[in-house]
Amino acid sequence: MAKIIVKQVRSTIGRPEAQVKVVKALGLGRVGKTKEITDSESVRGMIAKVSHLVEIVK
Repeated sequence: MAKIIVKQVRSTIGRPEAQVKVVKALGLGRVGKTKEITDSESVRGMIAKVSHLVEIVK
């Protein structure tokens, strides 16, 4: 399956708890951390929910 690399670019401080949980579920937690994740519709939906906090590197 295809893989994507997601990077956290902004902090979750002051964000709603739901957004913090999505970032944690993506395997991130601090600014600058990257994670290689299997690309799927559910992962794309999670990224869309916190698109202002993360970016797709590759």
